[in-house]
Amino acid sequence: MERLLARFAALSDPSRLRILLLVRDVDLAMGELAEVLRQSQPRVSRHVRILAEAGLVRRQKEGAYAFVGRARTPEADAVHALIDSALDGADPIAPERAHLADVRAARQRALDRWFADHADEWDLMRNLEAPAEAVEALLVGMARGHGIGRLLDIGTGTGRILELLAPDAGAATGVDRSPEMLRIARTRLDAAGLSGVEIRQADMADLPFDEAAFDTVVIHQVLHFSEDPAAAIREAARVVAPGGQLLVVDYAPHAEEELRTRYRHARLGFARATLAAQMEAAGLSVGDIRQVDGPRLAVLLWQGLKP
Repeated sequence: MERLLARFAALSDPSRLRILLLVRDVDLAMGELAEVLRQSQPRVSRHVRILAEAGLVRRQKEGAYAFVGRARTPEADAVHALIDSALDGADPIAPERAHLADVRAARQRALDRWFADHADEWDLMRNLEAPAEAVEALLVGMARGHGIGRLLDIGTGTGRILELLAPDAGAATGVDRSPEMLRIARTRLDAAGLSGVEIRQADMADLPFDEAAFDTVVIHQVLHFSEDPAAAIREAARVVAPGGQLLVVDYAPHAEEELRTRYRHARLGFARATLAAQMEAAGLSVGDIRQVDGPRLAVLLWQGLKP
């Protein structure tokens, strides 16, 4: 009864209802919400706290930012269905939509600046590794072939893998250590119309999920940053559900020391047998292993299956 009363109390304030509707399709930083609502950040923070305590939104800290998003629970979904029924087509946040469009446009400008500033790095990586299109096609085919289900993308970066796989997933989550990467991923997924994807800050060595929480887990070009790849594989395997799969994409062994010194790669690629043995030690059986050759480096894709 108390939980039910808390939800109705949370919805009794017009500002809180507008916040709930604003974040139903896109995660917003606390400062962005304040900008859209034309309210002070402390006031918005109080409203968000009440909504979070009622289980209607989720809050997550990412570096200096705090993001607010729609709670993905059956109870919260039922509240949204009730709101839609009561509104009967009305749009109570119509005045705020123009401000929300400005926020999204600012995000896109920041994304464009970031890619412009790092264009030389992306050019170098493209010249070294296998064609991205071929690697992505292989990954998508393997993921779909086994069935994606509940998807987790570890080290999601700019959100590219989520953009490829989330449309075929039952639910999709991306995690990354970098708040900057997560902001880029949010902008990219928003532009792609994938607002239902959950984005969270987390480390691949300590995932904030229960065991067997996902049917497909992907580690795409991230494992070479790990100081303990075997531990990262064990942690990823822990959250794979029985019958699910772990897909790892990374470099074959190479001698490009510039990747270690310039891009902080901790490992210069992985041998087929080495990563396969780590998967088996983590309780997975090794499925397919595929290779795509590039101008100077080869990229491998390992599939681990949870019995």
